[in-house]
Amino acid sequence: MPGTDVSPAWVRKVLNELKIFTGNANPALAQEICDHLSVPLAKATVKTFSDGEIMVEINENVRGRDVFVVQSTCQPANQNLMELLVMIDALKRASAARIAAVIPYFGYARQDRKVAPRTPITSKLVADLITTAGAHRVLCVDLHAGQIQGFFNIPVDHLYAAPVVLDDIKSRFSEKVVVVSPDAGGTERARAFAKRLDAGLAIIDKRRSGANVSEVMHIIGEVDGKTCIIVDDMIDTAGTLCQAAAALKAHGAGDVYATATHAVLSGPALDRIKASALKEILVTNTIPVDSKLVACPQLRVVSVAKLLAEAIRRIHGDESVSSLFV
Repeated sequence: MPGTDVSPAWVRKVLNELKIFTGNANPALAQEICDHLSVPLAKATVKTFSDGEIMVEINENVRGRDVFVVQSTCQPANQNLMELLVMIDALKRASAARIAAVIPYFGYARQDRKVAPRTPITSKLVADLITTAGAHRVLCVDLHAGQIQGFFNIPVDHLYAAPVVLDDIKSRFSEKVVVVSPDAGGTERARAFAKRLDAGLAIIDKRRSGANVSEVMHIIGEVDGKTCIIVDDMIDTAGTLCQAAAALKAHGAGDVYATATHAVLSGPALDRIKASALKEILVTNTIPVDSKLVACPQLRVVSVAKLLAEAIRRIHGDESVSSLFV
């Protein structure tokens, strides 16, 4: 009846069924999340017409449901972003109660500020698009710049893959290691890893001479004879990473490993890694990399599905997720 207050108990009852959908960006991760939650992957048709237009059809009832859409905006970034927007719109028009965009890898995150006159801030534009499409909240992993959370006018849960990566590192390295930041901007991340691993810290000072081109200058910290682990948030063309590994070797480092959350691996990345001094690179499955594992044996993958599943479970149950922000 008009004017009747809706009780919290009624709201909880309406939202008691969880639905998880996925586009074509990373269906394997979505399925793994569903397996952890013991819920089936919800059915939707997401396809492309011959002229490139995206068509979405939700194949089950979502009226009054709590809905999560798992979709990384990785390569092809524009295709996957558009799929996400169209799916959110379809769910909104199908009367879903709440729609959460689960974006393990948030594309366009590097365009978070004006670096020259008359340039866009594209990550803000993408945030506006997701909000306008009808998302009620966003869940993402390791944003390239934390301030992107402020680009949204809806709640953002920003998770870190560090617990997953640190557990793997601790299980494989018994000796003391040195955590290395590949540039000054990653110092805070590397320091956090070093603290949790009780490890040394080194920083590589470099200067970028052009887009996707970097030049290593010198190393701050003691790496001679030490096992080094380079820590970054993403690997794109791998130029910085491979030059960092070469610089560490030139300064007497022992085995050089690397870890990054997002394996973008575009352009010459795989060839550079294979020819580099890197012994192994640990990445997560925020971006699907299964097809690249055979081509580059140095790559190894750990899953963030359990982390995302726990966050989704808590969001769905209106529980705190703050303990996951580590």
